[in-house]
Amino acid sequence: MPPAAAGTPSVVLGVAGGIAAYKAASLLRLLTEGGARVRVVPTASALQFVGEATWAALSGQPVATDVWTDAHQVPHVRIGREADLVVVAPATADLLARAAAGLAGDLLTSTLLTARCPVLMAPAMHTEMWEHPATRANVALLRSRGVVVLEPASGRLTGADTGPGRLPEPAAIHAAALRLLARGSVGPDLAGRRVVVSAGGTREPLDPVRFLGNASTGRQGFALAATAAARGARVTLVAANTELPLPAGVDVVAVGTARELREAVLAAAVGADAVVMAAAVADFRPAHVATTKIKKTDEGPAAPTVELVRNPDVLADLVAARRDGVLPASLVLAGFAAETGDATAGVLEHGRAKLARKGADLLVVNEVGPGRGFGTADNAVVILSAGPGAAEVPVGPASKEDVADAVWDAVRGRFGPG
Repeated sequence: MPPAAAGTPSVVLGVAGGIAAYKAASLLRLLTEGGARVRVVPTASALQFVGEATWAALSGQPVATDVWTDAHQVPHVRIGREADLVVVAPATADLLARAAAGLAGDLLTSTLLTARCPVLMAPAMHTEMWEHPATRANVALLRSRGVVVLEPASGRLTGADTGPGRLPEPAAIHAAALRLLARGSVGPDLAGRRVVVSAGGTREPLDPVRFLGNASTGRQGFALAATAAARGARVTLVAANTELPLPAGVDVVAVGTARELREAVLAAAVGADAVVMAAAVADFRPAHVATTKIKKTDEGPAAPTVELVRNPDVLADLVAARRDGVLPASLVLAGFAAETGDATAGVLEHGRAKLARKGADLLVVNEVGPGRGFGTADNAVVILSAGPGAAEVPVGPASKEDVADAVWDAVRGRFGPG
């Protein structure tokens, strides 16, 4: 096909032979509606699930599975060379194995060998196949070469089976693809890293129907998780009380309270390279939780008095665990501080004091208030770093995804060699 117009990304959508191939049609639609020029390269077995005519009609491009069609144009070399991004969805166990082995028996595997752009794979298969040591070894090998292999989702599989191995939703794969396109040739610079992100707002129960909470929606934390996955990291997202669609390729641990979040983050931090605490964790919780609903009556006091006790400081506990050798000394710890200025100090002054008090490596300070911070599409922050070379880097106003990229840039700058 002729080259894409200037400014139009050229994307190859590889489709392997699994039942989830039908979902790739929705991904194709998202890519083309977003302005990308997409060439679909299915395997021969993929056409058993979705026919050639469907791919050609939706993409407006010719479709072939072998290297002999239009051989005079040398498609097995040209398609990969011209691509800005290659996405394989679904990536079956067979396709992952052939890609890891460097085989080139059809047009898709040949394209993978010739591509010099970022490659994103979204696996889909039965749980037993995903968890088999051979598949895990193939995924690890591909990731070591810079391929972004997303973690599959958990849910209903073919038939009555349920478990990890489900193709992530097309919208989530599309979001990961957009992040890779936005980064261009930079590629998956977090490949081989394991990171933990907390997101959302904790809720502390008062009685069976009431709780103390906050206004956090989890959008910034989810952006951090999605961006890290798109940059090649293995991501554990500890999510507290969010209603957002889950990002593709991320292991999710759902929690409710501050103490649940603390347990989940400390467990996930073992073996991690970085923890970014973006969740809004309640500082206090009710000292006593009523077992039945607290009734409002016409007699007695106007309202009950609620005694509060302190919640654990999760970031401080992480710092202490690192200091005591429970967590590795190389672990990078970053916190978020949603601040407002007051009579004693401004937002940044409060942030600097908190960074010194917590002992973290980085603190992302954002001012909150009407139209700022919680629930908005954009964010404006200052990234404070501690220790030698301490700096203050303002970011934004910018999308929360761009803010997330800036945070990971700062985290990456703290990694040691290797």
